[in-house]
Amino acid sequence: MDQAQIEIQVLSSLAQIAAEDWDACACPETAEGGRPLDPFTTHRFLSALEVSGSTGRGTGWQPQYLTARMDGMLIGCAPMFAKSHSQGEYIFDHNWAHAYERAGGRYYPKLQIAVPFTPATGRRFLVRPGYAEIGMSALVQGAVQLAADNQISSLHVTFCTADEAEAGRQMGLMARSTQQFHWLNRGYADFAAFLADLSSRKRKNIRKERAQAQGFGGTIRTYTGSGLQPAHWDAFWRFYQDTGARKWGSPYLTRQFFDIAQDRLRDDIALVLAERDGRPVAGALNFIGRETLFGRYWGCVEHHPCLHFELCYYQAIDFALAEGLRRVEAGAQGEHKLARGYLPSQTHSLHWVADPGFARAIERYLEAERAAVAEEIEVLTDYGPFRRAQVEEQE
Repeated sequence: MDQAQIEIQVLSSLAQIAAEDWDACACPETAEGGRPLDPFTTHRFLSALEVSGSTGRGTGWQPQYLTARMDGMLIGCAPMFAKSHSQGEYIFDHNWAHAYERAGGRYYPKLQIAVPFTPATGRRFLVRPGYAEIGMSALVQGAVQLAADNQISSLHVTFCTADEAEAGRQMGLMARSTQQFHWLNRGYADFAAFLADLSSRKRKNIRKERAQAQGFGGTIRTYTGSGLQPAHWDAFWRFYQDTGARKWGSPYLTRQFFDIAQDRLRDDIALVLAERDGRPVAGALNFIGRETLFGRYWGCVEHHPCLHFELCYYQAIDFALAEGLRRVEAGAQGEHKLARGYLPSQTHSLHWVADPGFARAIERYLEAERAAVAEEIEVLTDYGPFRRAQVEEQE
């Protein structure tokens, strides 16, 4: 195929592209039914962010959706944004920005190919089946050319897949490795089977935490699909505001996002609520993929011992086991997840920097960081909660 035939275009709104065209690239695995690998790059999710005002004017996430067409057919697209800050990304480049600006450069705006506020691994170069190589090449070259032509400091691709990271590296982008903590389903029949895989001390600790949490004086329920009601979002908005105020200063998502989620995304959602005296007092929001449950937000209006661990980690495992899911991704950071059965897992990003000297400095930094991350993953995995095969432990 002749790449010269490919037309690159930037769209300021998803309203400019049909949902079926975007999703033919974003989630082609749904063509024969079933869930997308993850819902975050679907037209419905990204559109919900945009329509609700969570992205767009005044947010620092200005849509610049990248598309590649061949003979009029969309063969690839990418959720790209012009960023005026580095908030809501979870792969941090604040130090890069400070260093560049101290040297007299202008780091912002920058281009970001990412799902806003969502530290979940997934495809970022969304390519129609049969066009994988040429589609990704066109999108990468198009994004870099756009940055260069507009004198933009840098391009960043965050939480891409390992395959995309390797392909991007071969195209000349700089690869970065970071880590999260994920729970893996090793074919467990139930939660008890998972516990049996842990060391005796970790088993006892988790049982104790679950007993404490479930004794908070109410009930814990998971709502999804038609079970979700508007009143649930009224409660969760209170939780989300509290968490957002403490973590970020102000919430990333608007109240309207949750109304749109009720209308368009409820089949993608598993909302865990702790209810006492007929009133929700805490909650954890998860999104459901084809093989993975993605933990996103937590909040509460009452504090009870271990309720955070129960709603965010143990209820997520219960749901994954019930639905036959292979993995739970519980969000960014948090070594405390290790004791609860979540192991370190490598995550990936790609970067292009216009200034050659600055790019060389970042490449040296990334090389050292990759080695440090690999070593940390190895150490934490060895320190993990799972019993060693050669040691027979008794309760």
